[in-house]
Amino acid sequence: MATAVKTEGLTKTYRLLMQKEPVSAVSDLNIEVTEGEIFGFLGPNGAGKTTTIKMLLGLAYPTSGEAWVLGKPAGEIETKREISYLPETPYFYDYMNAAELVDFYARLFGIGKTEREGKIETLLKLVGLYQDRFKPLSQFSKGMLQRAGIAQALVNDPKLLFFDEPTSGLDPIAHSEIRDLILRLRDEGRTVFLSSHQLSDVELVCDRVAILNRGKLLKTGKLDELLTESSVEITTEKLDADTISKLKAVSNKILEEKAVVIVSLEDGLKSDQAIDIIRAAKGRILSVMPLRRTLEDLFVETIKEGSK
Repeated sequence: MATAVKTEGLTKTYRLLMQKEPVSAVSDLNIEVTEGEIFGFLGPNGAGKTTTIKMLLGLAYPTSGEAWVLGKPAGEIETKREISYLPETPYFYDYMNAAELVDFYARLFGIGKTEREGKIETLLKLVGLYQDRFKPLSQFSKGMLQRAGIAQALVNDPKLLFFDEPTSGLDPIAHSEIRDLILRLRDEGRTVFLSSHQLSDVELVCDRVAILNRGKLLKTGKLDELLTESSVEITTEKLDADTISKLKAVSNKILEEKAVVIVSLEDGLKSDQAIDIIRAAKGRILSVMPLRRTLEDLFVETIKEGSK
């Protein structure tokens, strides 16, 4: 597969008043995004995510390093015809309606009248706004504005989309629908560069992720490789104090009030030992369930380790 986004040593520093040393927003960033995947770009506030996206879009210039988008240096005019960007809080002329909004952006791309009319219908149906196409944007909820933003981001039929917090502040139904739409875009062969704090969404839709903190890349990889099974949860009936004491020697954690024993998979023998202890005490095992680490667990762990 071809590469959609690539950076080598990408760095952005700012000189601020009253500070002698420059502030580093992005430091020596090396990432690679393959065409046709959803790439999660994660980090706490101030991690450098938006600054990186602006450099990839050609809206900001790096202090050093290089970046390529769709095989060409970031910022090239020809490339911009094949990409789109949806910021966290898009701003539109609120006296327009949704149909006028799509028509306006289609005109900016030089799209003819007949094709524009087709796009208005197709895109507004895609994002669920066709019934409200003549309603002024000033009467739209935040979720509806996000949908309108996605419609305008698709006007130029982009190969690569940059989404910055596309589901922020949405109700559960809109949240789910936008997430499904992002998956549909990937199924159509598009590449999605997704920056989000909604880690549950990222875990459901992304193929690979990168985690940043304070401008530095801490971890990157495929989600199915990063989120491996890490422990086994053994649920039993209530155990006596002597059995619980023996289990503490082989388990990571015991929730006595629920009679739940959690054993790390790093030492496979310990789960067998825990089961043997429970059976020897004539305890009844209700379930044995492998636990998969969540993206939230990985994110918090990575940020804490990177802050040491």
